[in-house]
Amino acid sequence: MRLRNKPWADERLGEFPNYAIAQPESHKGKWRELFGNDHPLYIEVGTGKGRFITEMAKAHPTINFIGIEVYKSVIVSALDLLIEAAVPNLKLLSVDAVNLADYFEKGEVDRVYLNFSDPWPKTRHAKRRLTHISFLGIYESILPEKGEVHFKTDNQGLFESSLLSISDYGMKLNFISLDLHNSSFEGNIMTEYEEKFSKKGNRIYRLEAQYR
Repeated sequence: MRLRNKPWADERLGEFPNYAIAQPESHKGKWRELFGNDHPLYIEVGTGKGRFITEMAKAHPTINFIGIEVYKSVIVSALDLLIEAAVPNLKLLSVDAVNLADYFEKGEVDRVYLNFSDPWPKTRHAKRRLTHISFLGIYESILPEKGEVHFKTDNQGLFESSLLSISDYGMKLNFISLDLHNSSFEGNIMTEYEEKFSKKGNRIYRLEAQYR
């Protein structure tokens, strides 16, 4: 994805500290205090422009959500959606997923969503894929026992490599769809990329995996 630099993005995020959390490490182990409730906490790693996570927060007011996106020039678009929606159960973090254990305690996150992640198709870049074994270990470090990872993509190669990584890691696959939009799955909320790619006729792949 080619990114358009937005030099004002950092300042914009700083104008809304209640939505865009500047020092997430200070909330490690205390995220429910920040939300002011004891609801489950779901995170999306690679939240992009924020359509999925914002719509999820609107649809599920008794669940807390955090959208995580490393690029500030991208997450400012998610911030605009959040400001418009004004939902109290959504926060945003502009951090690298490699460091998730610095921001969340073990068991503090109840579910991880991965949507239309960069496929990194070259073999030498495999470790950068968000479903690589190394990342599965990071998610496990913040999820409870039997915590879940939900993943969607239109990229068949990425989906196949993800199935392999998840199986090699020893996780249990609870759900697999090779054509989500023509399945019986209910409650799907589309991302921006999902809508774009599905309109082109691309199949959408989805899985739900659980740690043992």
